[in-house]
Amino acid sequence: MAINFSGEFTTPRTPEEVFDFLSDPNKFAPLLPDFQSMSMQGPTHFTVKVKVGVGNIRGSAELKMELSESIKPLRAQYKGQGTAVGSQVTVSAGFDLSPLADGTSVKWQGEAGVFGKLASMAGGMLEPLGRKNIQKLVDGLQKALSQPVAATDVVTLPGAASATAEAGNSSAQVAELPHIATSAGRQAPDVSPATTDSQAIAADSGGEGDHGNHDAPSNN
Repeated sequence: MAINFSGEFTTPRTPEEVFDFLSDPNKFAPLLPDFQSMSMQGPTHFTVKVKVGVGNIRGSAELKMELSESIKPLRAQYKGQGTAVGSQVTVSAGFDLSPLADGTSVKWQGEAGVFGKLASMAGGMLEPLGRKNIQKLVDGLQKALSQPVAATDVVTLPGAASATAEAGNSSAQVAELPHIATSAGRQAPDVSPATTDSQAIAADSGGEGDHGNHDAPSNN
């Protein structure tokens, strides 16, 4: 049994930004309905595991996926196949991008095929369930792409602000230290109050001596 889907939505992001998102498996795969885990085998090949639930049938599907077509910034397409509850599963999802005055139009097409035990047991439940899951995927994509990418976004790592504040406090404390290290294991000499007073007395005495010499009568 094969089920086909298609639709269209718009996003305020540019075609280049939308393409970069859709062509990145690390961003695209977690939006798959009932996503459990994924592992990368290369830049364009990865394996994704999702939960499967149809009526009383419960299990998981492991799909080997490939970014089969990548034309920036026009088109991205994924294809995959795997097994689910003893049945063969094939999937494909393609996205065609067109620029708009205020963003990008995304036209998407998808196909899901289920063959074997699961198809015979689930019967007519597969198609409505498939459409529901595809809608979940599209809703997730629309939400993820609903805001434009801000060129000035700055990511602040946890603790970065406090580390900066501590560095500033440390600098202030160093500036207040009375002794400044001039080399490893050596400090600039202390300037004690006693030394300062002695220098002041010597300066005053010198000043008075000079003044006395100027006032002394000349022998001539």
